[in-house]
Amino acid sequence: MISLQYAAALATLLLATANAATPTSSYLPQSSPAFLPKFSAPTGVITAWPPANTAAALPSGPLSTAAFTLSGYPAMNEVVKNAATDPNIVPVIAAIDWTKVPNIPPTNDTIGASYPSSDPNCWWTKGGCVTPKISYIPQDIYYCPTPGTWGLTYDDGPMYYYPVTAENSKWAEPNLYDYLLNHNNQKADLFYIGSKVMGAPAAAQRGLNDGHVICSHTWSHPSMTTLTNAEVVAEFYYSLRMMKEVLGITPKCWRPPYGDVDDRVRAIAWQMGMRTIIWDLDTNDWNINGDQVAPGPGAITYTEANNTVNGWITNRENGNDTKQGHVVLEHELSNATITLTEFWLPTIQKLYNTMPATACNNIAQPYWEESFVYPIQGKVAVNTNGTSSTTPVTTISGSNSTSSSSSGTGSSGPSVVKSGAAAGQIQAVTSVMGLVFAAAVALVL
Repeated sequence: MISLQYAAALATLLLATANAATPTSSYLPQSSPAFLPKFSAPTGVITAWPPANTAAALPSGPLSTAAFTLSGYPAMNEVVKNAATDPNIVPVIAAIDWTKVPNIPPTNDTIGASYPSSDPNCWWTKGGCVTPKISYIPQDIYYCPTPGTWGLTYDDGPMYYYPVTAENSKWAEPNLYDYLLNHNNQKADLFYIGSKVMGAPAAAQRGLNDGHVICSHTWSHPSMTTLTNAEVVAEFYYSLRMMKEVLGITPKCWRPPYGDVDDRVRAIAWQMGMRTIIWDLDTNDWNINGDQVAPGPGAITYTEANNTVNGWITNRENGNDTKQGHVVLEHELSNATITLTEFWLPTIQKLYNTMPATACNNIAQPYWEESFVYPIQGKVAVNTNGTSSTTPVTTISGSNSTSSSSSGTGSSGPSVVKSGAAAGQIQAVTSVMGLVFAAAVALVL
């Protein structure tokens, strides 16, 4: 017989051992970002998907002109200055486990010229690497597993022009969002730049309210591997903070500008709650010459970009595109990019099961707020790290289907939840606690 005090001490020791044990998943645990400020819920924005009133028509037409007061942010469209001493960034840096961030120096032209062909850093820009060389973060999402699926994504939004003129407004949001709404209520992943959300918050709210999935595209759209660790953290932090304040969501997904990512940047993003999404098809719409926004610097003509998409369509029609589905890079960036997507979308919807890239990868909950539950392609939802989820969902089936999901569970406000390795660890700890309790009782009796 042993004392209750000894049994309790034994239970504490075994519980500590369980907490330190290898989780059932090999990925580094993630948790809801605790470093973001507590904002009041924004007005005029949904707090769940499906929204509370599923019978209400989605918004369309001119955007709200309500005034927004956004303060405490760095200069728009610029890499954050003095990030290492920024009082908002310092505690985030302190919260990151830097032993799990590879010691990779920022890249530059000189490093690019001498970079080893073995690609030790999984640097996408150099060789298209999407499978990290470190084992504790998952592979990038870059294609749809099911053949015949088109993962619809748009970068660089929300699109707006200043000064506001009749011509500019013709292409600015909500033009694309209204077009998607009027074409089978099509949903997409929207990769928002934090600075642009600051410039067009009403457009960002329209994107969320329409049922699109919102992901981060950094604060100022830099080549991320060229930045210091502190600057990388700042780019993620201010993008997440802006979306939390304006939209009330905390994305688990991000896309690197220009695709420029390596294992250092991936590891920081992962610890800040986000998984990397790339693509396997690039429309090159961003590179069209003579564009309304940036006339001159583009390297291709509109015809060339059009021919690229036409080639994919022809390949599909000829029965040669059957191995996998695709995540396609498109942009809400300019008159040329909007024209290209609006021209091809009806044809794509006929030939492909068109949906967000998150949906074709069965990610039903792309935010840390659990009240948003979106339709997916498969029957089983997964977490952003690929592990199974128990989330009840509605599946997307059939060509160009965009059915609404069933009601999700959880509160409409932010919640701190664990995913992946942490979830497995919690299950393991629970089991051990039960065994410890039983053993302690047996010993006492």
